[in-house]
Amino acid sequence: MSESLATTESTQSRRPDHLSQFRGIRAIENAARLLGLEPRRGLRNLSRLSWFARQRREYLRLAERSGGEFPVARLYPCLDDIDDDAGTAKGHYFHQDLHVARKIFRRSPRRHVDVGSRIDGFVAHVASFRDIEVFDIRSVPSLPGITFVKMDLINDAPPKDYADSVSCLHALEHFGLGRYGDPLDYYGHEKGLANLAHILEPGGVLYLSTPMGPQRTEFNAHRVLSPRYVLDLAARHSLSPIGFSYVDDLGDLHSEVEMTEDNLANNFGCVYGCGIYEFQKS
Repeated sequence: MSESLATTESTQSRRPDHLSQFRGIRAIENAARLLGLEPRRGLRNLSRLSWFARQRREYLRLAERSGGEFPVARLYPCLDDIDDDAGTAKGHYFHQDLHVARKIFRRSPRRHVDVGSRIDGFVAHVASFRDIEVFDIRSVPSLPGITFVKMDLINDAPPKDYADSVSCLHALEHFGLGRYGDPLDYYGHEKGLANLAHILEPGGVLYLSTPMGPQRTEFNAHRVLSPRYVLDLAARHSLSPIGFSYVDDLGDLHSEVEMTEDNLANNFGCVYGCGIYEFQKS
């Protein structure tokens, strides 16, 4: 597991220098979203209204000449797409879902269980090439290739040594914060990891991702866990690291990175990144 640190150092030079600055920006944006507002998007789209009006006038002229097979009905302005890319290929969920699904495809485990990951992302990726079982506190209908079991991984007793492959992507950090109707539990994430290890049979592989940076709780959204803390917590349950990748604050993936003491000490330069861990149960 090695990678030149040149990319990481370049990325760090473009990041906010202080956690307080990062928190301030996020706090403003989160407060606006709670009120149903998106200030950046609103200002951007205001500037595009004149473009939309010109486009509409021109299209009405074209429609008038065409004979009217497709009459122009109600307005449905789409103002975001004109300068967007063809799709989003950045961020925590995009990279972790694709990265871990490819690993499961290559490893081809006998039984794979997922706990709490996104159904319309990672779970759907895996279900496209194999069966997958999903344990979640929320209800999810069973779908082709997906078997759902409703389970509270903090308080319920999951089956022991049940699967040789388990995943929990961007979910453990929520356990015990009440966001998804689960009971409040300050140590919910610790109990959750203990039960993930309980489900995994000896020799099996756990794929785990969590927000990564200076350790904190942003209530009631999530916890941010330092990679050193995750490694120490995993070791209590006989989970040894066999691979590590991460998504940085800019949304870019750094694959198969060496977990040096320097990298662990500064959280790989992240304030709110995403650590993607592979553990094997001894």
